Amino acid sequence: MSTTRRFTQLDVFTAEPLKGNPLAVVHDAQGLSDAQMAAFARWTNLSETTFLLPPTQAGADYRVRIFTPDRELPFAGHPTLGSCHAWLAAGGRAQREGEVVQECGVGLVRVRRDGTRLAFAAPPLRRSGEVDAATLAQIARCLKIPRDAIRASNWVSNGPHWVAVMLGSREELLALQPDFAAMGELELGVVAPWPGGAADVEVRAFVPTLGVQEDPVTGSLNAGLAQWLIAAGMMPPRYVASQGTAMGRAGRVHVEQRDGDIWIGGDSVALVEGRVSL
Repeated sequence: MSTTRRFTQLDVFTAEPLKGNPLAVVHDAQGLSDAQMAAFARWTNLSETTFLLPPTQAGADYRVRIFTPDRELPFAGHPTLGSCHAWLAAGGRAQREGEVVQECGVGLVRVRRDGTRLAFAAPPLRRSGEVDAATLAQIARCLKIPRDAIRASNWVSNGPHWVAVMLGSREELLALQPDFAAMGELELGVVAPWPGGAADVEVRAFVPTLGVQEDPVTGSLNAGLAQWLIAAGMMPPRYVASQGTAMGRAGRVHVEQRDGDIWIGGDSVALVEGRVSL
C-alpha cells in the first residue's frame, strides 16, 4: 500500500529558477525499500533524487540516500545542499547552532549557512594524485582534443570517481563535444580559467556512468577540484566556479577555504512542493 509523503523539487546552485541543477527530495522516506527508491529515481529521470530519513549515527541531524537513475551514490554535492534546504524548510532543527550535520554514504558531512546560501565541507578525497598516461590518452580521445591541450590533471575522487583535467581556455572547454562511448567508466570533470569573466573558472562534468551524459552543476566535482586547485596554488583560497553554460544554465559554485576546510556553497530555490504517493 502506498503512503503519501512530502515532496520538494528544487533548483540548486542558482538563485534564478531553471538555471541550476534540479533535485527531487522525498521527505519521511521511512518504510521505502531500496527497489522503491531506485524506481522513483528512474521515474523522476533527474541526475539525482534524494530520500530523507532519521539519522543512525550520533551527531547527525538527518540521513539522506542519494540515487541517480542508474544507481545509489555515497555522496553528491547538489543533493547535499538541496536536501538540507528542503529539510530546513520542512521544519528541521539542527542540534548545533549554525551547522547541520548530514549522514550519507561517506559518513557525516557538515553544512553551514553562508549568508543567504548553504555550504558543505568538502569530504576527504578517496583518491588523488597524478593521472596515468593511458588514462590521459583516453581522456584526450573522448574529448576529441590533442593530448597537449590538457594543461594539468589530477584524480579528485570523493565518492564519485572523479578524474579532472584543466584546459587552457573557457572557449576550448565550451567547444567540447565528447565521444561518450569512448569514455567508458570515466567520470570526468573539465575545468578552464575564465580571466575577467563573471566567475573565475568554467567547469563541465561528463558522467555517462550515472545515466546522464553531462551534469548541469556538480557539487562533488567542484569540491574535488577545489581541493586540488587550491593545494596546487592554481586557484586562490576563495573563488567562484561557473557550470552549466553549455546546457543553457547559469550555475554558480562558491568556494572558500576556511579554518582548514574547503566549503562548497550555493543558492537553492524550491520550485515544486506537494505530496507524492509511494
